[in-house]
Amino acid sequence: MNDWLSSRTTLVTGLVLGSAGIALLWAGGVDFPVAVPPGLLILLAGAAIVILVRRPWSAWLAAGLGLVVVVGFVLSGINGEGFDHLLGRDGFVVALGQSIQLVGVLLAATSGVAVARRDSS
Repeated sequence: MNDWLSSRTTLVTGLVLGSAGIALLWAGGVDFPVAVPPGLLILLAGAAIVILVRRPWSAWLAAGLGLVVVVGFVLSGINGEGFDHLLGRDGFVVALGQSIQLVGVLLAATSGVAVARRDSS
């Protein structure tokens, strides 16, 4: 198994990148249902849990958070504007934010599984 992928640092980095991507989407003018994008706060809370609770379940939680955001992106792409954001139809900042968010949450999802499996053995 790749040591880099099974690192808690990599896992936290993925969650923080996902949050940074959401912040860029927000800064780029993407409308969110409430004043502060909930995904931004949820991913940051997940990163804090991974840092503070060094148990396999915290890594599984982080992997789940990453997966939920990926599924949300796919559904928003099918039913809304997710793919338009990624393709730059809503501006450079939005495209950059969507790209960073996707890289981060995919990293968190894969790294979360690797960390949880390593910590369980």
